[in-house]
Amino acid sequence: MIKESTFWYVIYTRPRWEKKIAKLLEDKGIVHYCPLNRVEKQWSDRKKVVFEPLFKGYIFIKIEETQKWDIKMINGIINYLYWLGKPAKVKDEEIDKIKMFLQEFDDVEVIDNKLDVNSTVIINQGVLMSYRGIVVDVLGNKARVQIDSMGIRLSAIFKKANLTPL
Repeated sequence: MIKESTFWYVIYTRPRWEKKIAKLLEDKGIVHYCPLNRVEKQWSDRKKVVFEPLFKGYIFIKIEETQKWDIKMINGIINYLYWLGKPAKVKDEEIDKIKMFLQEFDDVEVIDNKLDVNSTVIINQGVLMSYRGIVVDVLGNKARVQIDSMGIRLSAIFKKANLTPL
C-alpha cells in the first residue's frame, strides 16, 4: 500500500546500470519505474528487438519522503536529480503520461533541444526550411532566429522543436 507521504523522485544511476538498479529496487520492494524503449537493432547478420532505458542514467522511484536518503545506500545509485536545491518530485500524472506514450509508440527518442544565444541552427519546417540562422534570444519553448537573406537580415520566432542546433 502506497502512503500519501510518498512521492516520485528521479535518481541518477551509474552509466548503463538502469536495469540492474531496477532489479535491486524490485528485490527490496521499492516502487520504481525504469521506462524501457522498444528498439530494433541491426547487426551485420540479424535484426533483434531490444529494450533500452528511455532516460539514460535515470530511474523514477516512489518512496516516503522520510526514507528518501536511505535509497542512496544502494550500490549504483549516485544521487537524486535536484530542482531548486531539493530532490525533484515528479507528479503521478507525468509518470502515467510516459507509460501511455511508451505503450503507443516504439523506438522513442529523447531529444534535449538546448539552444544557446549566438548558436547556429537549421530550420526544419515551414517556408524557411533548410535555412541556417543564428539564435538571438531563447523564449521558453521558442527561439528568435536571425536569418541573412538577399542582403537583408530577417528575424522570426520558431518553436525549438523546429530548429536543429549545428
